[in-house]
Amino acid sequence: MTVLKTEAFDNAAIAAPPRDWVLVGLWIALAMVAVLWVAPFVFIIFTSFKSTAAVMGSSAFAPPTNPQISNYVAAWSRGRFETTFTNSAIITVIKVPLGLFISAMAAYALARIEFSGRKMVLVLILFGTMIPFQVMLAPLFTLVNGFGLIDTYPGVILPYLAFGIPYQVFILQSFFRGVPKELTEAARIDGASHFVIFRRIFLPISLPVLAALCILDFVATWNEFAMALVLLQDQKMWTLPLGLSAFQGQFSRDYGQLNAAIVMTVLPAALVYLIFQRYFVSGLTSGAVKG
Repeated sequence: MTVLKTEAFDNAAIAAPPRDWVLVGLWIALAMVAVLWVAPFVFIIFTSFKSTAAVMGSSAFAPPTNPQISNYVAAWSRGRFETTFTNSAIITVIKVPLGLFISAMAAYALARIEFSGRKMVLVLILFGTMIPFQVMLAPLFTLVNGFGLIDTYPGVILPYLAFGIPYQVFILQSFFRGVPKELTEAARIDGASHFVIFRRIFLPISLPVLAALCILDFVATWNEFAMALVLLQDQKMWTLPLGLSAFQGQFSRDYGQLNAAIVMTVLPAALVYLIFQRYFVSGLTSGAVKG
């Protein structure tokens, strides 16, 4: 009987997988980093529902006992966020889909159409991803002002496209090069044009990559500050980041309304990420490794 128990114990010990302490350590480190990232957001959300007296008299991470929904209403009206929200929405809704469509067509041409100087064009596009836009603000302002586009939607959307498309082309052309050439050749034999091949074959299979780029481009466009500050001088044309900066300067001591304004500014980008998050990792991985 004792022998049988000993053998059963040994078999169970053999069957049990060994504990990977390195993996456990990585999970602990990941949890600590997650806490550090989440803590500021918890603070902002809790503070947005507190009055100024409650903020000064309670712990920073204490949940609000008497939620002040009026902070959001007051911040929306006092900060004129209706105007800045509308401007950001118009610019983002036009720029993001248009930029993705142009980038996808350019990436298809570089990956599937043979023409002289193709490699040089790709090098020039990649060079565009290496130039920080901060050093281009002064000549960019001169150029946009010369066309009379200061304080206009095209004056902001066109520079956003110019600085956003190179990175998207780099990712998409790497993905398109990984698509089997037999698909393109079979479609060409059947008489399909390049635009038909692009629309019916390449666009459907690149949806995960496009969704990932859509998230990155939406967040970057929605939160862009420096270029909008230079090109949009009329307050009626300000975007949300500019409006939030002005609101912070005027009502910096009204902590509840200030944090409510921050939440309203960040919320649309967070919602877009939650909607497309299932495509995010797979899309970036596909665009990075295929080629």
